[in-house]
Amino acid sequence: MAAANEFRRKKVIDALIAAIRKKKKALPSPCRVMEVCGTHTMTIHKYGLQPMLSEAGIDMVSGPGCPVCITPGEVHEAAIRLVTERENVILATFGDMTRIPTRRGSLQSIAPARGSEVRIVYSPDETLELARRHEDKEIVFFGVGFETTIPSIALTARSAGKEKLPNFSILSALWVIPPPLRAILESGEVRISGFLYPGHVSAIIGQEPYEFIAREFGYPGVIAGFEPGDILLGILSLLDQIREKKPIVANEYRRVVRPEGNPVARKIMEEILEPKDACWRGLGVIPRSGLRLRTGFAAYDAELKHDLRIDARESDLPGCRCGAVLRGLLSPPQCPLFGKKCTPESPHGPCMVSFEGACFVHHKYGGPRS
Repeated sequence: MAAANEFRRKKVIDALIAAIRKKKKALPSPCRVMEVCGTHTMTIHKYGLQPMLSEAGIDMVSGPGCPVCITPGEVHEAAIRLVTERENVILATFGDMTRIPTRRGSLQSIAPARGSEVRIVYSPDETLELARRHEDKEIVFFGVGFETTIPSIALTARSAGKEKLPNFSILSALWVIPPPLRAILESGEVRISGFLYPGHVSAIIGQEPYEFIAREFGYPGVIAGFEPGDILLGILSLLDQIREKKPIVANEYRRVVRPEGNPVARKIMEEILEPKDACWRGLGVIPRSGLRLRTGFAAYDAELKHDLRIDARESDLPGCRCGAVLRGLLSPPQCPLFGKKCTPESPHGPCMVSFEGACFVHHKYGGPRS
């Protein structure tokens, strides 16, 4: 806690902002930084960094850093069909996933079939316990996450195999971060100067998966932690890279992130999961950006086991601009529904549901209302 407090001290923050202001003045062009992670977005707004950075000449842009937000509506609708059309199914998932609005409602609002229900869980292990206790029901874990949580979700399939649990399966909404960054850069839609890479994801995958961004596209990037000082140190590193015209993958979160990441967690992912082309809300189908269970664990793949047909497309509800927000094209307050038809109490899109969603963060921490 002492270390965290040091990264929050006003004296430290003021000194870092002053250094950013000085370095930015030496650069001729505007500076737009995409924070990839939703937790970075939360920190920037919760601690009031946004106006200070803006005054210093730094424009922060949110990216596709919330797994709940980028999971397309068709996957949610498949989960809804499963629990409303099949009897004796327990669909277990994390709380935010139950509130995502779709054309068929949300998991929280639907009426399940006889003997079926939706359960909120707080860890993947809880879903295995459900399978053990309810042998007469099918337990489907609607698992969502980036590399941070994927290893623990993958381990449920291995455990189910060891225990030979016949009534357990995983509906996969597992996403990997580097491919959508390539998609954003290749689209050329959004103008940015560099990236703040997510600290938690990087603790698993390390630095190498981002290196193509500097090597192929010439964009600087920094792995940053989640305290206010972490964010500002990351931006200072980006400004140095821009000034020196030497883009790299810098690591300003060395107290947590090793260059090689977490080899044990990566090995678990490689053993149990394999890449697949996947559809992201707002970004469409991105090659090798999702994960599915390998053939040896296919018995626990809910999509196969329950013959779920999920179209490779994405769609928001009419008027929702979450897709543009996730691509960095739109700031949440610019959406006509923001704070009006779309609020945390009555969300019209996933970015207003998740605590890491850009719309929720802007709304909670005083984003301007029009």
